[in-house]
Amino acid sequence: MRVLLARHGQTEWNVLGRRQGQLDSPLTSAGFAQAHSHAKTLAGVGLDKIFTSPLGRAATTAGIIGAALGLAPVVLDDLAELHHGDFAGLTNADIAERFPEAARERAQDKYHWPFPNGESYADADHRAAKALRAIAERASRPLVVSHEMIGRMLLRNLLDEEPTEALSRDQPHDVIYVVTDGKLARS
Repeated sequence: MRVLLARHGQTEWNVLGRRQGQLDSPLTSAGFAQAHSHAKTLAGVGLDKIFTSPLGRAATTAGIIGAALGLAPVVLDDLAELHHGDFAGLTNADIAERFPEAARERAQDKYHWPFPNGESYADADHRAAKALRAIAERASRPLVVSHEMIGRMLLRNLLDEEPTEALSRDQPHDVIYVVTDGKLARS
């Protein structure tokens, strides 16, 4: 199985440095351009399905790609971004002011630490594994359009990585990761 992973295009809140989590923000003009660029990159790659998070920014990105490739995206709720709980909509400065101990607590165990009234990476990791099982039952050459944090957990599962290794990886808006037989490449 070959899995391609793309993050949604840049959003207004990405530009402002606001945590989105399971809230949503519209794509910027750069975000729309990234989605169209992904569509061009993926033309002729031989995808058999596109799966997307239910959140608007990912669904919009997947829709642009799907329209160009003639594939209707399939929504999987388990691909939604990690739930940021009380941090959703806040900037890092807001978080430091309202939750002064959070950064220290999170640094002690980033994988298991839950956002207040939200999820931990460990919670999202279970959702990522469940989503990948559902995808494997329906496709052998899928594109998965999701988000940076859940994307880390998708890659962790596909590459059989330790959580600390997965948490050190970024997923830029303009990169498509390709995982084939447990090996990672970027396009």
